Amino acid sequence: MNFSHTFVICAFGESEYLEDCIRSLKEQTVPAGILMTAPAPNRLITSLAEKYRIPLKIRYGQNNFRDDWNFAYQEAETDWVTLAHQDDIYDRFYAETLQKRAEQERGKTVLAFTTDYIPIRSGEIGPRDKNSRIRRFLRSPLKIGPMAESRFWKKAVLSLGNSICCPTVSYHKAVLGDELFTTDLKFNIDWDTFLKLAEKPGKILYEDSPLVYYRVYPGAASMQYIASHRREEEDIRMFRKFWPEWVVRLIMPLYKKAYDTYR
Repeated sequence: MNFSHTFVICAFGESEYLEDCIRSLKEQTVPAGILMTAPAPNRLITSLAEKYRIPLKIRYGQNNFRDDWNFAYQEAETDWVTLAHQDDIYDRFYAETLQKRAEQERGKTVLAFTTDYIPIRSGEIGPRDKNSRIRRFLRSPLKIGPMAESRFWKKAVLSLGNSICCPTVSYHKAVLGDELFTTDLKFNIDWDTFLKLAEKPGKILYEDSPLVYYRVYPGAASMQYIASHRREEEDIRMFRKFWPEWVVRLIMPLYKKAYDTYR
């Protein structure tokens, strides 16, 4: 069976960084499909879709990350799907690396692929901040083949925080099916989904090279959820899935220090 992969750009609003994301996908070293989805059309999204000849699919609804991501994921018709976040940039070797790693595991059950990342601040890539260094350390067990398919270790890498950066992930839709994001959370949609994937039999492929450049800026959604305290509430809910209450109370003051990296 031939390898097939689509980047689906989850667009909304009027991001000044959307065109940079599109260009990074167009510059991949191996061909991959590109789609764009949005909860509603606007002049910027429509004009960029036309300029780069990218099919645009409209959900027609209020912006809601879970529903937007499910719609984007379901619109792709390939075995592998990457939900590309409109503010971020993908290294030109991302698609090629995904294909190579997936083909090396042919015949095995592979759930997803993820990579290292480097933050973008004030338009500059890097240097790594404390948050990205800690998350990279927490992901390190996934570099070891047996651990990457062990239910215990797949969950362990998530137990001290969301160590996987959402835009770096490609989902193996041929294995996972059409229903992916089923959580009732509003911010930690990705963390809860990764936990559900960790509980499934199969392997999570990890490439310990920074193949995504993740933009951190004051208008990012993460900042809005921190300001409203919604993130803190949902982080507590997630930690309770791993730990007893007394451990959660110990972890949270330390974990909240990571919020500073978004300011």
